[in-house]
Amino acid sequence: METDLVLAIAHHFAVFLLAAVLAVEFVLIRPGLAKGDLALLANVDRAYGGLAVLIILIGIGRVLFGLKGWEYYVYYWAFWAKMAAFAAVGLLTVPPTMRILRWRSQAAATSGYVVPESEIAGLRGYLKGQVVCFALILVFAATMARGVGY
Repeated sequence: METDLVLAIAHHFAVFLLAAVLAVEFVLIRPGLAKGDLALLANVDRAYGGLAVLIILIGIGRVLFGLKGWEYYVYYWAFWAKMAAFAAVGLLTVPPTMRILRWRSQAAATSGYVVPESEIAGLRGYLKGQVVCFALILVFAATMARGVGY
């Protein structure tokens, strides 16, 4: 029981921290994004990826060592819907990460570099998609916690 509690607490902390990091990215990626903020943005994006990996590892631990047992998860539609939403968030992070890396390269080669506003607008669309999918994760987590439709 203690293992399950520790894993649940760690999982929740990591997920809420991931939401906070996503909010920070949303704030940083705005018109006027310049060279000075790109290093911070790259670090925030790196933290976002690291947290996502940590959440996956803790989640696997919860499935394998949690009180409900792995059978509860693998046969439950809400679990797979939650995993699909998490995967969608992950896929939606790829274009922003690639663009952030490209912007850093361009900023290193160009003094006074400012990210074009058209690119900012396009990237914010991916962030909005992540927020929507993240909300779905919470919906499916609540569904799972109550055993709805199991």
